[in-house]
Amino acid sequence: GLKQELDAFKAQFVQTAPAGRFALYTAKIEELRQSFARDNAITEGDIAPDFSLPDAKGGSVTLSALLAQGPTVITFYRGGWCPYCNIQLRAYQAILPQIAAAGASLVAISPQAPDRTLSTAETNALTFHVLSDLENRVARSFGLVYSLPEEIRAALRSVNKALPEINGDDSWELPVPSTYVVTGNGRVTLAHIDVDYTQRLEPEEILAALRSRKAA
Repeated sequence: GLKQELDAFKAQFVQTAPAGRFALYTAKIEELRQSFARDNAITEGDIAPDFSLPDAKGGSVTLSALLAQGPTVITFYRGGWCPYCNIQLRAYQAILPQIAAAGASLVAISPQAPDRTLSTAETNALTFHVLSDLENRVARSFGLVYSLPEEIRAALRSVNKALPEINGDDSWELPVPSTYVVTGNGRVTLAHIDVDYTQRLEPEEILAALRSRKAA
């Protein structure tokens, strides 16, 4: 399952990361858990804000247009530089046939510049919509954006993952990894928001939410 793969990667990272790096990341996750305004984020029962974003192929994808065809699964990820995100995206690609069979669509959103988004889609062989949310405008409307502390910025710079180069802005802001299931009328029926970026919503939970909507 997805959790097992994520946990296996984390265990490997603990063994291979520079001294103190895993402890730093863990401490900053806990700080974010205390400071993140979870109550301000879009959640179950809310209406998802509409958006229109460029996709990896140069087109444009609008949420309301997708919803006109059926439910939509929206996942906000940090970027293709994040190995946990890539593991998650590949796991969701694997259930894309079941998502389509439920009459739903899937989109993944990050603040990466379009060329980086294209690279993420190609590297992971993704066939669903992978969208560029420059300056986190859509993520902000969902209440998901936070700014990385200086210690994490320095750590990312040290491994050539400086966000200004990847995202094309100097904010060092990211969305908290989150996954939503939104019905055709725009209402959120499932919201998974976790400041711990090593944890992601299991694919089966997405399919269960789509099945329960269909049964209802």
